[in-house]
Amino acid sequence: MADKLRFAVIGVGYLGRFHALIYSRLPDVALVGVVDTDPERARAVAQEAGCAVFASLEDVASQVDAVSVVVPTTAHLAVAEPLLRRGIHMLLEKPIAATREEGKRIVDLADQGGAILQIGHLERFNAGVMALAEHIDHPRFVEIQRMGEFVERATDVDVVSDLMIHDIDIILSLMGSELQSVSAVGTPVLTNRVDIANARLEFANGAVANVVASRVSDRKTRRIRVFQERKYLSLDFIEQTIDIAYPHLAAGATRPEIVRERIQVVPVKPLDREIEAFVACVRERRRPLVDGRVGLEALDVALKVRDCMGH
Repeated sequence: MADKLRFAVIGVGYLGRFHALIYSRLPDVALVGVVDTDPERARAVAQEAGCAVFASLEDVASQVDAVSVVVPTTAHLAVAEPLLRRGIHMLLEKPIAATREEGKRIVDLADQGGAILQIGHLERFNAGVMALAEHIDHPRFVEIQRMGEFVERATDVDVVSDLMIHDIDIILSLMGSELQSVSAVGTPVLTNRVDIANARLEFANGAVANVVASRVSDRKTRRIRVFQERKYLSLDFIEQTIDIAYPHLAAGATRPEIVRERIQVVPVKPLDREIEAFVACVRERRRPLVDGRVGLEALDVALKVRDCMGH
């Protein structure tokens, strides 16, 4: 165990439990413990994952090299600050913070403490998204729908911070151009926060993205459509299929025909891949795919979307 990196998970609710179980299975990691405000929950997950229960962040800080922080967004800064000050590497669930000021503070603390900071934008590790990115070249119009049934989790934030921020992050990674303007509409339905929203993002190179997010729909939809010069691509996140269409002018033909093809992506578990990537970044001391500044940029756009809606 001497050469194993020591990890802990702060917050072992629904998602945090999965973090703990994944760390417990990794051969080059020692999951030393978990922390949660619910002691009974902490004990149950610790028993399942085969680790200890820590009573406080102070107890954790002296025992670990890195942590996953999976607590409500409003508590991110309070939990992250004492750990980042000690240089403890951190996988922090998205969004990075509730406000830009808190997000910037978290990024600065990581820099000052020499800590690797990765933000949990899980969809960047979706096999379909990664495969789609390989086929995209200068997109002109992107449309993303992320819709699902209502669940009680994450009601401390609106649908923009809960769901849409995933797609904002994906769009920013694909566009390769500066965001120029944002317009949006949204409304509460089942909570006192916005539950369904539509945003339009316009970029300096003329590209446009339209994003719809809902947590009050009757069925689950996860789809991204990309239009670029002479090519259309569509990814179904659920089925992990990419449909591609493009014109082809056959010899002797007067007009092109539309060629269609489908790629079946080999699915992977995004959370496993995300955590494995974080462990590799800690071990190799390299910058994560979604570092603090990337997470802060996604938060900035999400806040602009929220401001447009007046909520």
